[in-house]
Amino acid sequence: MMDKLIGSFTKQIKEAMEIGAAAKLIQPTKAVRNVVVCGLGGSGIGGDLVINLVHDKLLVPMVTCKEYVLPEYVDKHTVLFIVSYSGNTEETLHMFKEGIDRNAKIVCIASGGSLLKLAQKAGIDYITIPSGLPPRACLAYSFIQQLYILDRYHLINNAFTLGLEEAIDFLDGSEKKIRKEAQRVAKKLKGKMPVIYAAPSMSAVALRFRQQLNENAKVLAWHNVIPEMNHNELVGWTAPGKYAVVMLRNESDYERIQHRMEINKKIISKYAKTIIELYCQGDSLIAQELYMIHLLDWVSYYLAELRKVDAMEVKVIDYLKAELAN
Repeated sequence: MMDKLIGSFTKQIKEAMEIGAAAKLIQPTKAVRNVVVCGLGGSGIGGDLVINLVHDKLLVPMVTCKEYVLPEYVDKHTVLFIVSYSGNTEETLHMFKEGIDRNAKIVCIASGGSLLKLAQKAGIDYITIPSGLPPRACLAYSFIQQLYILDRYHLINNAFTLGLEEAIDFLDGSEKKIRKEAQRVAKKLKGKMPVIYAAPSMSAVALRFRQQLNENAKVLAWHNVIPEMNHNELVGWTAPGKYAVVMLRNESDYERIQHRMEINKKIISKYAKTIIELYCQGDSLIAQELYMIHLLDWVSYYLAELRKVDAMEVKVIDYLKAELAN
């Protein structure tokens, strides 16, 4: 099942674009001073990706909030994205209700559940995405809607649509090569602790990969960003272990960061026998990041196969939610 979901990524991108283009939204009546994305797990990662993609274009701050309580500055000048695939995420519903109390400009993105019912009752903007899927398999639906909303509110332009179309064409034409590469990487990761490093522009992709390894392959992993890890974590590399370092690279990365990555490789190679470098492909940043996300989703699936675990199963999360409900 998970392989079919990953394999339908470009189909999901197309459908998400259609949904975004058709969305009916009411313009903010107050000047927008900040954007806050509320969502967790598979529903929250879309906000991180959007921030990576628009941080150099957006004229107001945009942050993610992954807890119960909104930042103190959220008010009538805030655009608040409330993202919950199921529409029933406990933390996100708390932030939705708090956003109403703060008079924020709210837009909800969900497939159903309590969130859409509450939004409809309150007359709040919402976008409905397809239901019945694991949230982590719906990244395109959640993050693409956020791009369309930002465009509709005149916070960015619609140039992102060209990048999405490029990504669709490139991924469709490269699917066999991507799967083959993913199988190669998964074999190198088997039996090792994955450690993921990336430049700041790829931080959301690194986070996404860690989350997919957790949920699909059922393994622990960690990730960090260069240059930040050069000021702390690098000192922690003092003893050999069963590590597999995955460096997510892009030829457009800032020159000094690329130089740092080369030095990091030399230092870390003393303690980790497996260092895998993966380079983005595509002409635009959005196409490059979607290529890498798709490749790494496949890596998590093939690692699940090698470990003989069910990529779909998340019983421990279901148990947690049941306990919280009690």
